[in-house]
Amino acid sequence: MKHSIILCVVFLTGYLRPHTALGQTGSLEVTVSHIKSHKGKIQIGIFEEKDFLKTPVEGKIVKASKGTVTVVFENVKKGSYAISIIHDENENGILDANKLGIPKEGFAFSNNASGTLGPPSFEKARIEIGDEPIKQALVLKYM
Repeated sequence: MKHSIILCVVFLTGYLRPHTALGQTGSLEVTVSHIKSHKGKIQIGIFEEKDFLKTPVEGKIVKASKGTVTVVFENVKKGSYAISIIHDENENGILDANKLGIPKEGFAFSNNASGTLGPPSFEKARIEIGDEPIKQALVLKYM
């Protein structure tokens, strides 16, 4: 009886978990270029449309390296996302801007999308994570 309960729990646990091991995830490789200095960190966030530029579903922070850095995200749930990148040179966790709202630090978005007087729309920056690995070569912009 004890073994039957354990087997039942093991089965239900595996059954009720998201099936990420069954091909429900993909990978994303992000190459960030035109990093102007080795100061600070590069923050990369992956966002769903409902929380675009608010709360990333996944993110990584790596040491800045003048030139280029590459970051790989594995096991990203398939779907539509947008990427936001910040070169946080002073490591305060935010994109610093001047009094007019113009960024003082480097930034980029997936598809190298840009907006008019602000960030691009989610639609412009949208990428699809699916079965095939996705690669994004993004260029940091400094104002």
